[in-house]
Amino acid sequence: MRGGHCVSDIPGDLRYTSTHEWVRINDDGTASVGISDHAQDALGDIVFVELPEPGSSVNAKDEVAVVESVKAASDIYSPVSGEITAVNEALVDAPDTVNSSPYENGWFFKMKIGDETKLHELMDAHAYSKHCDDE
Repeated sequence: MRGGHCVSDIPGDLRYTSTHEWVRINDDGTASVGISDHAQDALGDIVFVELPEPGSSVNAKDEVAVVESVKAASDIYSPVSGEITAVNEALVDAPDTVNSSPYENGWFFKMKIGDETKLHELMDAHAYSKHCDDE
């Protein structure tokens, strides 16, 4: 097995993309989107986050946000198609929240998913772990 093993935390209740975004279905039916622990670890200290506009419609794989770290800037892609319903304004003043709490307080945006069956096309935790290992 090659180096770069995904020893990071991968919650089992989320779905994942090959570009390291995660999706959580909330109690109100919206979906929260963020980046994985693996992604924030690879980026290093996050210093700036550019968030999408609430109310905008997006397609799966659209570039919707940007995260900048001390190492690089990275696009954040929408995992599924839908409408952005909210953004995490707290990240504007505290972008390092993505480093310290990638799955809880460090979410980027919430969205109303156009077609929930598309979630099944995303990876589960096991498949995502294997994807990280293979990178």
